[in-house]
Amino acid sequence: MSPRSNVVPSHYKTMEQADVPQGRHGKHKEVVTTILTDLDNLKEGSAIKIPLAGLAESKEKVRSALNRATRKAGREVATASDDNFLYVWNVSTPR
Repeated sequence: MSPRSNVVPSHYKTMEQADVPQGRHGKHKEVVTTILTDLDNLKEGSAIKIPLAGLAESKEKVRSALNRATRKAGREVATASDDNFLYVWNVSTPR
């Protein structure tokens, strides 16, 4: 059995973090859960690139819901956006 057989494919495209421009069960649960799952599988130095056109709610509402979920889980993530995408990545802790 190969070690890659347990890897879950990402729901969103990924990109190098350097290229990014700088749990309640509410209506945002599905998108936040999907983002968190993708963050769990994201390689260090990459970011998730989420099309704003694909979001049912505004980027501000999604960011707010994501902030609540990550604080509750004790995770640290960062976000950025431009006119077309919301970018999300894990904040790495210094060693």
